[in-house]
Amino acid sequence: MSKGKKDDVTGTETTGHSWDGIEELNTPLPRWWLWTLYLCIIWGIAHTIAYPAWPMISGATKGVLGWSTRANVAAEITAHDAKNAELVTALLATDMETLPASADLNRYAIARGGAVFRSNCSQCHGSGAAGTKGYPNLLDDDWLWGGQMADIEFTVRHGIRNEQDSDARYSQMPAFGEMLEKEEIAAVVEHVVSLSSAEYDANLSATGATVFADNCSACHGEDGLGDRIQGAPNLADAIWLYGGDHETLTNTVVNGQFGIMPAWGPRLTEADIRAVSAYVHSLGGGE
Repeated sequence: MSKGKKDDVTGTETTGHSWDGIEELNTPLPRWWLWTLYLCIIWGIAHTIAYPAWPMISGATKGVLGWSTRANVAAEITAHDAKNAELVTALLATDMETLPASADLNRYAIARGGAVFRSNCSQCHGSGAAGTKGYPNLLDDDWLWGGQMADIEFTVRHGIRNEQDSDARYSQMPAFGEMLEKEEIAAVVEHVVSLSSAEYDANLSATGATVFADNCSACHGEDGLGDRIQGAPNLADAIWLYGGDHETLTNTVVNGQFGIMPAWGPRLTEADIRAVSAYVHSLGGGE
């Protein structure tokens, strides 16, 4: 069949194609659709000329307008910093212990610190700062190194048991599995349980008290109340970082624990360190 023949039913030209007697009509596209296509092509060409578009070896075409999302964000950050410049200056100049006395400045510090916490600290301590196994709950008043504003700031700045900061807080629990017999470990675990629970074996705990006095009291104290100077936890308050059941306590005594917190001093600005310290202090457990 030759192209140009009209279909008897519709009066439309055919394309000249035929499949098993079925002919293809050469129906033109609607004009509105064609004009829309042409306008889109024109707009696309104009956009690639005006704005960043084509990827190159070491970047992309910048466009004649020089528009940049990164530049816009940087400008917004600069404008935001300029608006808060006075508050930042005041935050840097204020003694951390007296910060809560300045309501407006403290409110700014807590709001800023909350953003810093969610970006950098929530991965370990949780978005609500309630912690999880091995990562301290920051909502209670159980502090290994102290809950005063200055204590928290020091911990944030230098971290705990890391190798990057020579001023990092440091303590290490020995692995008593290399020093004590299994019977002694079982006894001292029972004694530790007895410090915060009414359900324990009294005879075994009595034996464990002697083991505790000889091996553990130097750090945790004679009554197991801990020592913040050494970072030794209170064993009598039923608040456990790794767990207070027999199995977990046995593992802790046998192998020791060695949690690490990075030093945020090199990573955060001075204002951010102060702000996140104020935020943590405000969560309910600050002293």
